[in-house]
Amino acid sequence: MQRAGGCADQPHPLFGGALSAVIPHSAADVSELREIPDNQEVFAHAHTDQSLIVELVEYQGQIADQDSARYHFEDIAGSNKALEPGAFEVTSVTALPKSDLLLSECSSAWMLTGTQCVSKFNEEARNTVTLHLGLLRLPQFSTDVLITFNDPQSISSDSSSAAAVGTHGVPWTVEDFQRLLRTLTLHNPGLFG
Repeated sequence: MQRAGGCADQPHPLFGGALSAVIPHSAADVSELREIPDNQEVFAHAHTDQSLIVELVEYQGQIADQDSARYHFEDIAGSNKALEPGAFEVTSVTALPKSDLLLSECSSAWMLTGTQCVSKFNEEARNTVTLHLGLLRLPQFSTDVLITFNDPQSISSDSSSAAAVGTHGVPWTVEDFQRLLRTLTLHNPGLFG
């Protein structure tokens, strides 16, 4: 399996080179293991159960910028079947200064941190996952770029993810995730149609 996180600060091509970003160390391209939707790039940590998803989603013009990250977080909670009371919680939402980002085309950028209790592969066992979500809004392309860092905090012993617990790999950090957000760069606007 190809490793995406080569040199520490070397940008990795995304979506056929239309975008690029610095991907953390020990990142494996999940598309080499299973089919991934065309609007996603998915990376899994080679030694932990962490994952990163870069996703192009439809711009939600009816959602105010300050509410947009929460909207996408709740949408992910719905996909994860984690919408019941107590199964998800938003702990912080902050605006990211555009001056900190290489993606100068975005109108606004947001970072959300929260938790979700999710089961993997429709298993009964549920894991507590801290979800860091970055949202870069591109209304001129009718697109929101959604970057999700799934960082498991508590894995059920009955989960298929339990085998990843206790491995000796160095886990990704929030700083790795923020570096990806900051270094995301658009090379070909034709990506958006």
